[in-house]
Amino acid sequence: MHTDPPVRYELLHTCRQSGARLGVLHTPHGDVQTPVYMPVGTQAVVKAMTSREMEEIGTQILLANTYHLHLRPGDGLIAQAGGLHRFMAWNRPILTDSGGYQVFSLAELNRITEDGVSFRSHLDGSPLFMGPENAMKIQENLGADIAMAFDVCTPYPSDEQKTRADMERTHRWANRCQEAHTRPEQALFGIVQGGFYEELRQESARTLAAMDFPGYGIGGLSVGEPKELMYDMLDVTLPCLPEDRPRYLMGVGTPDCLLEGVKRGVDMFDCVLATRIARNGTVLTASGRLVVRNAKYKADFGPIEEGCDCEACRSYSRAYIRHLLNTEEITGARLCSIHNLRHLTRLMEGAHQAIREDRFLDYMADFYDRFDMRGAFNRGETS
Repeated sequence: MHTDPPVRYELLHTCRQSGARLGVLHTPHGDVQTPVYMPVGTQAVVKAMTSREMEEIGTQILLANTYHLHLRPGDGLIAQAGGLHRFMAWNRPILTDSGGYQVFSLAELNRITEDGVSFRSHLDGSPLFMGPENAMKIQENLGADIAMAFDVCTPYPSDEQKTRADMERTHRWANRCQEAHTRPEQALFGIVQGGFYEELRQESARTLAAMDFPGYGIGGLSVGEPKELMYDMLDVTLPCLPEDRPRYLMGVGTPDCLLEGVKRGVDMFDCVLATRIARNGTVLTASGRLVVRNAKYKADFGPIEEGCDCEACRSYSRAYIRHLLNTEEITGARLCSIHNLRHLTRLMEGAHQAIREDRFLDYMADFYDRFDMRGAFNRGETS
């Protein structure tokens, strides 16, 4: 008797104006309408937010971080609690990254071998090791609906020889992840690498597609390169991936990049931007970024953004939120976070409607007409 896999993607419609896709990702903890922005809950929490608030914002799926949760409180303890869903009181889908990006970017590296990476904790300097097999074990303990393969994140810039070596190791590690992954109700996604070399990107996508993963991450982008170069890599990569599987652009979440990714056929995104800039009093609006703590808003009694349905905009003024920020009251950062998270969720909701009506390029044009891109985002805000 045929049974559907626990996590599967259903392509519903492709926009006639572009490659933008409307789909649904079926998971054990509910369906996810795509394209989707996934807020980042690094430590099993989206900073300053409760799980109930995330539901009220309209969040469909969260991302949690394997590396950080392995260190604190420990994946074994989370398994004892019944997995991440019970531990953080979140009954909707969760995706966990493999920890690879953090191992390569945060930790003090000692040695990279075919087995994995020996490194020192960024917290206390204690020696640690992570490879494909224990990355799978940790993610199985965490119990997310979607786990990511352990990969090599190549820095930008890198020469072609190093990029190829990292890509080929990523493929070998992807195979080992498949062999080590034993939790049938959890999907394992592969990750495309290949740096900023078109032929390598295409080779990586085709190699992983042949391995028949239920979904594919596109890694190694948004690591310091110009945005146009990232878009070029998407243009050559996405056609090499199966149309009936979800495509996840990792670590990307500025409003313009979300829409540019959707236009090319990306289904899933994640980024810390929304809450990171909120803690500094910066909010996203249809006309661009706005720094609420600035003096010009001292007596501004209007909402952060007219027409926004979030709690911050429904109930509070710019003047009040500015007051909270400048007196270092944590509620100020919370209200900015609520708004930013809802803003990006609404952006994706609008994208759904535009794709359904075959007018996604018009939706993008309207966005660019209104959004002031000057000094839009710093790299440190998005990584």
